Amino acid sequence: MECVGFVLALIFFSLLFLNVPVAVAIGSATMLGVAVAGGSFRPEIIVPERMMFGINSFPLLAIPFFVLSGILMGRGGMARRLIDFASALVGHLPGGLAYANTITCMLFGSISGSAGAAVASVGGFMIPEMVEKGYARDFSTALTTTSATTGLIIPPSNIMIVYAVACGSVSIAAMFLAGVVPGIVMGLCIIAACVIRAARSGAKFEKRVPFSVLWTTFRRAVLSLFLMVIIIGGILKGIFTATEAAAIAVAYAFILSVFLYREVKFRDLPGILRETGITTAVVMFLIGVSSSMSWIMTVANIPGTVSAWMMSLSSSPVVILIFINILLLVVGAFMDMTPAVLIFTPIFLPIVREFGMTDIQFGIMMIANLCIGLCTPPVGTCLFIGCGIGKTSIAKVTPAMIPFWIAMVVSVVLITYIPWLSDWLPSLLGK
Repeated sequence: MECVGFVLALIFFSLLFLNVPVAVAIGSATMLGVAVAGGSFRPEIIVPERMMFGINSFPLLAIPFFVLSGILMGRGGMARRLIDFASALVGHLPGGLAYANTITCMLFGSISGSAGAAVASVGGFMIPEMVEKGYARDFSTALTTTSATTGLIIPPSNIMIVYAVACGSVSIAAMFLAGVVPGIVMGLCIIAACVIRAARSGAKFEKRVPFSVLWTTFRRAVLSLFLMVIIIGGILKGIFTATEAAAIAVAYAFILSVFLYREVKFRDLPGILRETGITTAVVMFLIGVSSSMSWIMTVANIPGTVSAWMMSLSSSPVVILIFINILLLVVGAFMDMTPAVLIFTPIFLPIVREFGMTDIQFGIMMIANLCIGLCTPPVGTCLFIGCGIGKTSIAKVTPAMIPFWIAMVVSVVLITYIPWLSDWLPSLLGK
């Protein structure tokens, strides 16, 4: 069993280096790892079996529903309404369009549950508008890319569902509640970076919009915002489970997009359903192969070995948590969030428990770290989408990303060392 971990790491990272898709790399490494483990383990039987068990979970049924609701939201005109409201709210401040961009990404990302959808939908409107107002294209792209990731922390969020399943000791409702304050903190840190830039550039106040305009934009956006209230409120009141809430979200998004806003036509639905099916298949395949890798790692006692090694490095919680955060930042730069959560949760969770960190706080800390990976090369999904929408290149955007990377790292530090940020709301509401 001692060489199983070496084989897993060698095959996985070698295949990643050769640009093999992450899911295929995980599956191939797992097959060889099981073969090396020997004994009664037959990889052609064990791996498919563990993949089936990995996705045979009722809470995971929420994922395709949230994916579908996110696509409907993205195409249903919600982004434009949220942008108008945020611009009317803070657009008059120095650098106000940048703040409006961040607030819109936070709202839309949380409503849709997709950082990529937030970059594409919000960026399609905001980046050209910011450039027209005199903001640098690279700055606008960098801001949109980083701000969109906050929607993965503010509920509802598919990656929180994955973590709850991987952890097994926390509910999806608790994770949803735990993400509210940290998500806002990350958004405020990004806004703080914009404030500093505005102060240095000498930005001035602009004319405040009349209250009537603010009220009008709020009325146009309130139905979109109400989705979060329905989902969180319904779960807290026990009206429906998180999985049922996802189905409610689809029905609500469908009514808004098709009948009220009329941005989505019936002829668009087959394409939307096809996109939902493809996205869901990719996510479920990742969950399946990642679950099989987690299983063979547990059999080989890799989590215990890593835990003992890390504890031997230092007895200081501060040092160990810094080390874990650095590892997660590196992992996020090379791996998609879903397999990263499924593979590294069983490795790091026992370690942080030793220092008194709750499972909920660790989940938020891990997700916040991996959000940074969405904005960094070489596997930064949001970064690639942002550069495509902003019509620029990664080389040009990277310098503009630095202040926002720093802001996100600061938010991760706060989430790591201030348990109250993650634990307060779930404990207050008894989740």
